[in-house]
Amino acid sequence: MSRTTNILVVATVTAGSDELRAALRRRAERSSIAFTLIVPATGLGRAGRESAAKQLEAALDSLRAAGLEIEGRVGDSDPILAVYDVFEPARFDEVIVSTLPPGVSKWLQCDLPHRVASVTGLQVTHVVAQEPKAPLAGVSPPEHPHRGVLAPLEVLTWGAKPPPV
Repeated sequence: MSRTTNILVVATVTAGSDELRAALRRRAERSSIAFTLIVPATGLGRAGRESAAKQLEAALDSLRAAGLEIEGRVGDSDPILAVYDVFEPARFDEVIVSTLPPGVSKWLQCDLPHRVASVTGLQVTHVVAQEPKAPLAGVSPPEHPHRGVLAPLEVLTWGAKPPPV
């Protein structure tokens, strides 16, 4: 009886991508695999966690439909902290980090695949996926307040008396 290999997968925008799904299927063809998908929160607070939870559920549905054994959870908005929170050296054998292409990916700007490798001490496979053309069903981007281009100057009016009406 062969031992199941446990692989930690870290992805956000690319969690439901064709490229990641294909990479996981190729890896699953080599041996018995169990995947754990971590989707870092897309922002701070409840809205960021809820948005990530929707991305996670859509990705899990898609990956399970492709025949993959996978579980998942939402992690911290900082992907390194998300990895720290779930990583157990005795549990995981490999890591897969899925990012957008260079020039677009914030994770590549901070060299996330290499940072995850140094944190975990494991082999990290980097999967580059294209930005989804259509948002995942039921997934909306986190809301940000839009106050206009002069919003940063509002600080200059703090404490000022309102203009007469």
